[in-house]
Amino acid sequence: MRYLVTGTAGFIGFWLARRLLDRGDEVVGVDSFTPYYDVDLKERRNALLAERQGFRLHRIDLADFGALRGAWRDGPFDAVIHLAAQAGVRYSLQNPRAYIGSNVIGSFNLLELARAHGVRHLMIASTSSVYGVTEKQPFEESDRADRPVSLYAATKTAVEAMAHAYSHLFGIPTTTLRFFTVYGPWGRPDMAIFRFTRGILEGAPIDIYNRGRMRRDFTYVDDIVEAVLRLAPLAPELGRTSAAVGAADSLSPVAPYRVVNIGGGHPVELLAFVEEIERAVGRAALRNYLPMAAGDVPETFADPRLLETLTGYRPATPIEVGVPAFVSWYRDYYGI
Repeated sequence: MRYLVTGTAGFIGFWLARRLLDRGDEVVGVDSFTPYYDVDLKERRNALLAERQGFRLHRIDLADFGALRGAWRDGPFDAVIHLAAQAGVRYSLQNPRAYIGSNVIGSFNLLELARAHGVRHLMIASTSSVYGVTEKQPFEESDRADRPVSLYAATKTAVEAMAHAYSHLFGIPTTTLRFFTVYGPWGRPDMAIFRFTRGILEGAPIDIYNRGRMRRDFTYVDDIVEAVLRLAPLAPELGRTSAAVGAADSLSPVAPYRVVNIGGGHPVELLAFVEEIERAVGRAALRNYLPMAAGDVPETFADPRLLETLTGYRPATPIEVGVPAFVSWYRDYYGI
């Protein structure tokens, strides 16, 4: 099978492309290698993919419609999986314009090409951040997701709305994937586990927001990839809710469009996460407790029942397994 995957030099895109290539699929990758974080890390991910038969990269910006149209000519594709985005809640306070160009305009260009050329299944990465601040736990796909508290979340909410409109107007089978706090080897340097591991190993203080009184539904990257691969052949069909899913299905009543949480439903307190990193590193952290950061939420908590009903799978890797795997990779990558 042939897939178009945006963001293949990024964290999740790299792992997804690798799994697809492992099973013999072809991957047409798209990435702009933005300098938001260490470009060398992106280049090294890409180098591993470039060694593989069946991989082709288009080094382009999604905001460049003409260049993106050129990548689309490598189709037809069995699925288009859109993972590229400007990530990071805190960075959206410093450089908001990057989020409009990458997340909104880039996604709009992709939707326009899906409209013009057709696609069997369009899969778009979103985030648990769209749920905003809510006391309702766990988060279900049917919950309100129109009160974002960061620009990052707002752009993702906008992409979800645009995708639904295009799905309705042009019959594009679309699945929106709401990822919950993804972590693992080859992760982004701006992510908590990366910053905490680096700080502990260097003996530098680590910033812990809200004094660690936050809970996150940490999801190991292998679980994310497995969920996406299982959903890929399940393109939504208008009016075709399975009996097994029933009323719990998030399938739109007016479009072949579905939202699916990708998380295990096991929130962990941030301090417990830090303690697991300390155990894996073998050293205690110097903790710098800070108040809640602007745009942050106190808890994320996925309801994974729809994913499990559709695919027979739910993320289940515990932090006791995932954290040591990351620390081991970090030590090897940086030679520590």
